[in-house]
Amino acid sequence: MTAGTDKLAIRRLSSRQPEFMAQLDALLAFESAADADIEATVAVILADVRRLGDTAVLDYTRRFDKLDRQSVAELELPPAELAAAFAALPPAQRAALEQAAARIRNYHQRQKAESWEYTESDGTRLGQKITPLDRVGLYVPGGKAAYPSSVLMNALPAKVAGVQELIMVVPTPHGEKNALVLAAAHLAGVDRVFTIGGAQAIAALAYGTQSIPQVDKIVGPGNAYVAAAKRRVFGTVGIDMVAGPSEVLVIADASANPDWVAMDMFAQAEHDELAQSILLSPDADFIERVQQSIDKLLPTLPRSETIAASLRKRGALIQVADLAEACVIANHIAPEHLELAVSEPRKLVENIRHAGAIFIGHYASEALGDYCAGPNHVLPTSRSARFSSPLGVYDFQKRSSLIEVSEAGAQTLGPIASTLAHGEGLAAHARAAELRLRD
Repeated sequence: MTAGTDKLAIRRLSSRQPEFMAQLDALLAFESAADADIEATVAVILADVRRLGDTAVLDYTRRFDKLDRQSVAELELPPAELAAAFAALPPAQRAALEQAAARIRNYHQRQKAESWEYTESDGTRLGQKITPLDRVGLYVPGGKAAYPSSVLMNALPAKVAGVQELIMVVPTPHGEKNALVLAAAHLAGVDRVFTIGGAQAIAALAYGTQSIPQVDKIVGPGNAYVAAAKRRVFGTVGIDMVAGPSEVLVIADASANPDWVAMDMFAQAEHDELAQSILLSPDADFIERVQQSIDKLLPTLPRSETIAASLRKRGALIQVADLAEACVIANHIAPEHLELAVSEPRKLVENIRHAGAIFIGHYASEALGDYCAGPNHVLPTSRSARFSSPLGVYDFQKRSSLIEVSEAGAQTLGPIASTLAHGEGLAAHARAAELRLRD
């Protein structure tokens, strides 16, 4: 596409159209059904690692990553290597990583829950005990991909929560290591790092091997094989989520800068062709200006082909009646990222119920949230913000109920439990409560 000559064919919709909601739902639909071949391959890998442990991990690492090692110990990176990677960063990169980590840590400190108890009048004490998970596994994409922000966003909340041991797995195809990823692991306090990836890494974390200890929960993004493996091991261990393609929904009025809005849509679309970027605006002239910005700016970007494909397949410029209707539609979409690029954004915040993260005002670019604002960038996708939350400290803590019943309390609670237990036909339950009654 040549700047200023071609118009990107991005879908135009209007909420006034009779079939608008059906059109919107068709646009939002994402086929998340697992590929049968991927599922079959992953099932075999998981079974092999569960049965053979280190031997299977080494075999699959040779096969997929072309990395030939005689023991899993050779695949573990010493802490000194992580520290060296951090020390060797250019000063600007090191400072940026440190500043981002400090902001992320500070934000997540505020999420930390504390245990609590209260005492009833008869002396019965009830409460909740908060404890961190013992050991967590963090999957990080590797090779040429560099996602130090993903390391920080997953590792720092775990450390704030008090997780005792954090084990990172990262594939290194042909032995290719990413210095930024290793530096981020050092800065975030990752305890152990193994250079393995794919479904075999998920299996090693979930089941444990002779050299890799079993974890309690696995977090972090990965490809289709990693996602399939995480789905299959859930129940043996916890997982954070199985994320879909990245999404941004921008609500904008005429006060917004069309170039900024276009670039924010590009920022999501450049992830891959399945990413989704949608604009809602009551102003037809502004929508046209955004289209012009898209056509002007798209050729200037290195990933223009991916962006264009994403916008054609899953993007949309939608005219709505007013900003109130925009909020109604936004709640239906329940986007991963929601930008409120309007003159009075705080007025809209109260009307938003479903969004992974809400970016308020013209200067709150979603890209800032990806890297350094502070809140977590691991967010619910595919409309799951209707019932899910961003990754946080609470994902690395668990709750135990505390029940300490006094003798007097047993006299109050016993008859209630007995009556309900008899109603359910559970005589032993009833008898257990009745034995503690004074009579």
